[in-house]
Amino acid sequence: MTMTTKPEPTTSVATPIQNSLTAGRLPTPAPWLILGAAIAVSAAIFGVMGLAGEAGYNWGGALLVGALLYIPSIWLFSMLVEGRRRAMDRLVTALVTGAFVLAMIPLISLTITVITFGLNRFDADFFTMSMRNVTGEGGGVLHAIVGTLLMTGTAAIISIPIGLMTSIYLVEYGRGQLARGITFLVDVMTGIPSIVAGLFAYALFSIFLGPGTRTGIAGAVALAVLMIPVVVRSSEEMLRLVPNELREASYALGVPKWLTIVKVVLPTSIAGITTGIMLSIARVIGETAPLLIAAGFTQSMNWNLFDGRMSSLPVFVYTQYANQGNPPEAYLDRAWAAALTLILIVMALNLIARLVARFFAPKFGR
Repeated sequence: MTMTTKPEPTTSVATPIQNSLTAGRLPTPAPWLILGAAIAVSAAIFGVMGLAGEAGYNWGGALLVGALLYIPSIWLFSMLVEGRRRAMDRLVTALVTGAFVLAMIPLISLTITVITFGLNRFDADFFTMSMRNVTGEGGGVLHAIVGTLLMTGTAAIISIPIGLMTSIYLVEYGRGQLARGITFLVDVMTGIPSIVAGLFAYALFSIFLGPGTRTGIAGAVALAVLMIPVVVRSSEEMLRLVPNELREASYALGVPKWLTIVKVVLPTSIAGITTGIMLSIARVIGETAPLLIAAGFTQSMNWNLFDGRMSSLPVFVYTQYANQGNPPEAYLDRAWAAALTLILIVMALNLIARLVARFFAPKFGR
């Protein structure tokens, strides 16, 4: 006869449920709650100050003070609950986030302001007419757009080959005193004021065409002087990022050095080089002082870079704001609309650069 043993009942020990506070961590929504409380305290303080004084309620000041109160508050709560190490991490995170938001505020404010005031004259007439024989209301910016594109395009044609070949020399061939001298001159040219480039171009063309001569090609040369060091520096850094193993593999197959640069080095770094070139164009397309000196200003259309003065968008904005007529609102509206047009052109150039870089990148170019 077999004896069967009855299994003893197992007793399950209940695991205590730990919340975030007892586990030594703040709850997930805690930073947002602390930020909201800090802003609420700041808003209350500014509300009392507004009632006591005659000035209106300052929303910007309330938000700024609330953000400043949040930084020590999140550090204090984290120190009490999570410890010193985690509190320092939250403090640095708050500082970095605050610096990012602080840097974005002027950009967002500028964009909103330009769009708001620029749309007042953002119509078909503005882009199909020049300012010839126009006083007061009306007129357009076509002559300035054409001048900007012609001078900037010519400057790019001049500076891109010079800057790119200089960077190739410095990375692939440059050794000794000559390379160090070129690097030093590029560094010096990077920091020169833009008006110096305009004076250089004006003086250069005054030697050949006589004093007082202002032409579009002089403005293009002034912009090229500003573009070359940016192209050299950006292209040089991109070429240095190409692994030496790719060059050595090409040399091992018997490919000469110049062909290795053309077929291996440049295609590998073309995305970064294109981005650097677009940055250099964006650097000079908004310059006013060199174009005001070298190219001058005109109210009429001019398609010839070598004959007569040529207008540009930055100079157009400056002259419309500085030389306001009657009614002044018409001049200010044209200035804001031209500034918005210039921003849109820079955005379009950056989008084109991204598309070109993506298309010619090695993984798409094979």
